[in-house]
Amino acid sequence: MKLGVLLSGRGSNFVAIADAIADGSLEGCSIAVVLSNLPDAGGLAIARERGIEAIAISGKGIPREEHEAKMIATLLEHEVDLVCLAGYMRILTPQFIRAFQNRILNIHPSLLPSFPGTHAQQQAFEYGAKIAGCTVHFVDEEVDHGVIVLQRAVAVEDTDTAETLAERILHEEHAAYPEALRRVLSGAYTVEGRRYIARS
Repeated sequence: MKLGVLLSGRGSNFVAIADAIADGSLEGCSIAVVLSNLPDAGGLAIARERGIEAIAISGKGIPREEHEAKMIATLLEHEVDLVCLAGYMRILTPQFIRAFQNRILNIHPSLLPSFPGTHAQQQAFEYGAKIAGCTVHFVDEEVDHGVIVLQRAVAVEDTDTAETLAERILHEEHAAYPEALRRVLSGAYTVEGRRYIARS
């Protein structure tokens, strides 16, 4: 299976996936291409250092549909089977989602459906939540809404700040994304309504 990774920043979840592939703990896939909407995204440089093709496709100054058409074309050119959003900070349009129906994964730094959208860790901290965490889910046409594959919980300590909580959630994200990919790539699951159900 060929993965296409989309990112907008440093790409730490991309690195976690790439490391898992490199050390053999995530088998049956390779990263075909890394794409970013920002030419200076740190994750692009890391991908290039690792010998992975990395391409910036700027969306600045062009209609979103035109930008996404370029992204879709590049992913198809690289014969990508599964798209992994790893800190990609743009909301995908239905056009993009339909092009890779049920083949897009995202990681979100909260236990969905709590705290969707941006700054989820800060939202959880300010709300006074006692348990936070992260969620890997399939992407549908609603924001942070698709079928949940995996969640990992993080206790919110009294001594936490929003920043220390975010750091601990990120640590769990790095374990969660490769594990969720292992589950999806195995094909040993069914989806019933909103429920992801593993098959033995």
